[in-house]
Amino acid sequence: MKNNYFLLLGLLFFISCASHKTGDNQPTDLASYVDPFIGTDYHGHVFLGAHVPFGGVQVGPTNYVKGWDWCSGYHYSDSIVTGFSQMHLSGTGIGDLGDVLITPYTGELKTTPGTQEKPLEGYASLYTHQDETAKAGYYSVLMKKYDIRVELTATERVAVHKYTFPEAEQAHIAINLSNGIGWDQPTVTFLKKVDAQTYIGYRFSTGWAKDQRLYFAIKLSRPIETLQLFEDEKLVPGDSSKGAKLVGILNFSTKKGDEILLKVGVSPVSEQNALANITAEVPDWDFEKVALNARNAWNKELGKITVKGKNEHELRTFYTALYHSYTHPVLFNDHNGDYRGADKQVYPNPGFNNYSIFSLWDTYRAEQPLFTLIQPERINDMVNTMLNIYKQQGKLPIWHLMGNETDCMVGYSAIPVIADAYFKGFTGFDANLAFEAMKASSTRDDLGMKYIKEKGYIPADIEKESVSKAMEYCISDWCIAQMAKKLGKTADYDYYTKRAAQYAQYFDPKTQFVRAKLDNGKFREPFSPFQSIHEWGDYTEGNAWQYIWLVPQDVEGLIKLFGGDQPFITKLDSLFVVKGDMGEKASSDISGLIGTYAHGNEPSHHITYLYAYAGQQWKTAEKNRLIQRTLYTDKPDGLCGNEDCGQMSAWYIFSSMGFYPANPANGAFVFGSPLFDEVTLSLPNNKQFNLKALNNSEKNMYIQSAKLNGLAYTRSYITYKDVMQGGTLEFEMGPEPNKQFGAAPEDRPASKIYN
Repeated sequence: MKNNYFLLLGLLFFISCASHKTGDNQPTDLASYVDPFIGTDYHGHVFLGAHVPFGGVQVGPTNYVKGWDWCSGYHYSDSIVTGFSQMHLSGTGIGDLGDVLITPYTGELKTTPGTQEKPLEGYASLYTHQDETAKAGYYSVLMKKYDIRVELTATERVAVHKYTFPEAEQAHIAINLSNGIGWDQPTVTFLKKVDAQTYIGYRFSTGWAKDQRLYFAIKLSRPIETLQLFEDEKLVPGDSSKGAKLVGILNFSTKKGDEILLKVGVSPVSEQNALANITAEVPDWDFEKVALNARNAWNKELGKITVKGKNEHELRTFYTALYHSYTHPVLFNDHNGDYRGADKQVYPNPGFNNYSIFSLWDTYRAEQPLFTLIQPERINDMVNTMLNIYKQQGKLPIWHLMGNETDCMVGYSAIPVIADAYFKGFTGFDANLAFEAMKASSTRDDLGMKYIKEKGYIPADIEKESVSKAMEYCISDWCIAQMAKKLGKTADYDYYTKRAAQYAQYFDPKTQFVRAKLDNGKFREPFSPFQSIHEWGDYTEGNAWQYIWLVPQDVEGLIKLFGGDQPFITKLDSLFVVKGDMGEKASSDISGLIGTYAHGNEPSHHITYLYAYAGQQWKTAEKNRLIQRTLYTDKPDGLCGNEDCGQMSAWYIFSSMGFYPANPANGAFVFGSPLFDEVTLSLPNNKQFNLKALNNSEKNMYIQSAKLNGLAYTRSYITYKDVMQGGTLEFEMGPEPNKQFGAAPEDRPASKIYN
């Protein structure tokens, strides 16, 4: 059979070359700038493989798990592939998924990939990066042990595999429901042969997601000679079986160049829905068509922001960041709309697209606000998903994974996301239900909230991570207060306004840090602003130096605690200089350090923008250019910390355009330093918002002046409302700071809702 691998690569290469012929860095095929290997090394933890924007499958290679850096199932340092799983996480600090590990191989029949101690004893294979190709919507690798070329692509709910075999009297495809990435454990698995080309089943498992239920269907392009089923490596009779460690082996023979295609549909509801997803999304056997459709889907979404830069390194870094930001959340429903809720009940076509994988402690800060600009058509669906989760589990999602609440990280961070959508005018959800959900989520007794209500602070000798929990609660409580005000709920507004200001309970004027308070009302002693204890500390993945700034909802109040603009600026300057021992028990997430500023972890992401609140916007420019140039690159180790489902990339996307939502829910974007000369945002109703940085260069990093639609603009921020109306924002850049730009109190961002 004819091998189309090189034809497809040639077509993709032709498209890539064509995209660079415009001569002005304005590509016609933005997907050509996506390098999925960026972030697969160091601690980036990103997914490598094939998927479409927000797709429910992420099919890609799976290594043995050798530690924390394999949270996505793959790390650039590795060279052994155990198979190709249909679902992966991207950039998380905990591993899971890796469901339905499928592996082609030849020779002696084997039922496991092997073990870490004897990694090539089973059907696992060596590979090299020279034999890998990764593009938006497409992945390929050569399994060297068997000379099998594997190619992968995907639709929203279907993974498509293509295997090109050598001549082999004994050829096999393993369907492994026992071990995938290795972070979770199967509880019950099932596999059934429907006919020689169709197989269905399910995999229920427990891990980070305590009760994950995945149904799947597999259709093959040619009949398979025999199916053998193994439970715990023991052969079981028949064409179907159920057990905890089930593996199915498809057996056949091949001639050199024979291609076998697999269409693997997934569903949270049933095997029948998984089959229906295949029929709806991949009705034929044209692999190249699916791959090109996937690339077109990426081009459509990437095209919502076009940038012009000085070099291709910047373009690759930017568009790969945008690609990463579109990986999560993922669709968690079937093509017909059905989904399984947090209560494990099936909800037939609820009238919106249901999503999962909400890393909200991370993404509420910038990624979700980014979606309100360039993915507005998805906002109502995401909010409705969260509100239905509330109805099903009694609280808004904290860290939701495949219909499961993991309760991971601190805060109730769905609240800023929903409030931001409401303040920005999204009306496709029930605002009163949203407010009800916010109140219910913020008035429970667990995770320290009992003490917030009783004492106004969380005692550190009773509740771990007390400072971080309280600081995050204050941000969300401010959002609830502002929403109450808009809904005319005066009593709620007064109550939550007081709660939002409770961060001041932790401020020690003597040390000028937020500190843990004990049940007796005293600060914990001894105290070090550098120490960070991961397991039972007062700060979540951080220390006092990093958490003193976590007051984006009331920066003016924080400035007042410091004694005014200048003391605030002096302390903020110090953050980027001071260094100290964080201790042996400090979290690995504290990375990307500049002094003690930790860009590799999300609570730091707004900090550089705080200068504007004190009238020194120009200092934001200096810090941002340093971060952009040193902590983001187009290499495999190009991320300085966990991608965290798109938040690391969202910071770069915003900041390279020249502004950022320092307050994640008030509709204002604070100016930094634009990296690109021109940026165009494609908005609804055929509108565009253009950003131009005149005389922009490596040295000319400072905003001298600005114009909005041709008129002088003196503020150091712009509002969401202004952006969405379309128009042009021009920055005049220069090599020295204009210390007067944005310095006047009336030109600084404020802690209020802009609408």
